[in-house]
Amino acid sequence: MAAKRSSGLDFSDGRNPMVQLQQHPDLDNTFGGSQPSHLQRNKTERRRLQGLQRSNTVGSITRPAPNQPKSFKQKLDLWMINEGGRQLFFGIWIFLHLLVAVFGFLNYQLKDNSVNARNTFGVTFPIARTAALVLHVDVIFILLPVCRNFISLLRRTPLNDIIPFDKNITFHKATAWSIVFWTVVHIAAHMVNFAKLALADPTATTTGKRIVSFLAVNFTTGPGATGWVMTLALGIMVFFALEKNRRAHFERFWYSHHLFIVFFICWQLHGMFCMIQPDRPPFCSFNNIGVFWRYWLVGGVIWIYERILREIRSRHYTYISKVIQHPSNVMEIQIKKEKTKVRAGQYIFICCPEVSYFQWHPFTLTSAPEEDYLSVHISVKGDFTKALAQACGCNFSKDKGGKGEKDSAGGKVVGTNVNPPLNLTLPRVMVDGPFGSASEDFSNFETILLVGAGIGVTPFASILKSIWYRMNNLNNSKPTRLSKVYFTWVIRDFGAAEWFHSLLHAIEEQDTQNRIEINIYLTARLKEDEMNNIIVQDVGAEKDAITSLRAPTHFGRPNWDKVFSSIAEKHSETDVGVFFCGPAVLSKTLHQMSNKWSDPKGTRFFFGKENF
Repeated sequence: MAAKRSSGLDFSDGRNPMVQLQQHPDLDNTFGGSQPSHLQRNKTERRRLQGLQRSNTVGSITRPAPNQPKSFKQKLDLWMINEGGRQLFFGIWIFLHLLVAVFGFLNYQLKDNSVNARNTFGVTFPIARTAALVLHVDVIFILLPVCRNFISLLRRTPLNDIIPFDKNITFHKATAWSIVFWTVVHIAAHMVNFAKLALADPTATTTGKRIVSFLAVNFTTGPGATGWVMTLALGIMVFFALEKNRRAHFERFWYSHHLFIVFFICWQLHGMFCMIQPDRPPFCSFNNIGVFWRYWLVGGVIWIYERILREIRSRHYTYISKVIQHPSNVMEIQIKKEKTKVRAGQYIFICCPEVSYFQWHPFTLTSAPEEDYLSVHISVKGDFTKALAQACGCNFSKDKGGKGEKDSAGGKVVGTNVNPPLNLTLPRVMVDGPFGSASEDFSNFETILLVGAGIGVTPFASILKSIWYRMNNLNNSKPTRLSKVYFTWVIRDFGAAEWFHSLLHAIEEQDTQNRIEINIYLTARLKEDEMNNIIVQDVGAEKDAITSLRAPTHFGRPNWDKVFSSIAEKHSETDVGVFFCGPAVLSKTLHQMSNKWSDPKGTRFFFGKENF
């Protein structure tokens, strides 16, 4: 009887091919009972698999997740790995609000010099005053999270282990929504108070006169007029700051958010009119009216200092040294700037006066600290990025996708002998930063998992470059404690990967000790001719048909259970840093996986996400 033969294009090796394919560690089984033929790896390709994928490729079973903690101590230890510090800090913040609200209400309800006000307005008087008091507490916090130099400085201290500085924008949003909530409470209570004033007006003898009296209190008195101006400014800011509106029209968000200046000025004036007086003198002293500035002072002074620092930095000598137009609507800008020290994983703000003098946009650095320039890769999509690309001489209008025939094979440097110099001067740019981010903490771990989705790979370009420099002792780089780096890139189509390939090729060629594992996942549905072409070129090849890397491209979405289980198996009793940049859906999945596969007594996965 003839021996069984295994096809070079299947995954059987003498076993049931479907069973083996279902156990493939880097793919979710989303195709039911039959796997497309283009997902089946040939033998040469399997030999090229990185260790993380190879461990579970043939016949092995995914390691089970750590046992669920049973005792309170075990649950607490697991909770503290990723959730504890953040949730404790937020819980303390909420508890502070509750304390202020409870004791503030008791104070205004029981204090002996507000008897007349309580008799006139009833319970809505202490409610309005309590809401105002909580709003003053929110003013303490609202500006601090956007003081990026201040945050970057603090995150290098031991406080970074207690306070979630990487959630600064989330904390800013939470404080803003608290301001919205207590503003609504304050307005609602005062609307009842104004209605009672209108009803108590002896000259308002008819319904029409009472309405006129109610409107007069709202719009002709100092507290009423400033209050409605504040409400209008707050409403505009909140509307354009909503996620959908902010992404669709960033410029409107940027300019409307500066209404906070009007909001704060009116807030200071709002309480200075002393409309509701206490029962005894001094009726309106500086101790009890117009106290907004006291709460605003610390955050406001730091914020003003940062604005001044931005102006000083923007005057430093800065110029664009090179512009590279990459495929898939990606533009690379290399910038020379004096007096700038950066760390891998940081980001900067860029302003181009030719486009807009007042707009500052954040971009992640893709250059390493060991390089003598700053570089950013910009996905040209919005109004600002399109205008900046045009000012820099890039032309992405050859077709709808920006993948013209000339650019499909790779990027081009704007203004060279091959591409004749353009009749324009590269625009002036101003740079503020750099600022710290979650990815900056990669050097705190011996093992890290870097996950980027689409253009979200940009922060890891800087990190991978820096690691490469350090591992090879180049450019006077500092030593690194990293022993293993798992880099995973999830992209929709292979065209989006072209601009990043040169870096990956350099790392793969120089990484003789296999300390950096590169894994690219292609999620787009391929056409039949593309599948056949990939299969034909990949059979027996030493390099991947798509990326030309030794590590093969994986088709489909990663099977995160098998990825995390492999890392936990290979790096037992190790703290692993998981860093991500990309869409919120994948961020949530990685966060859940980090919690699921963490073992307080074994491998612990610490999750961090980029936030701007």
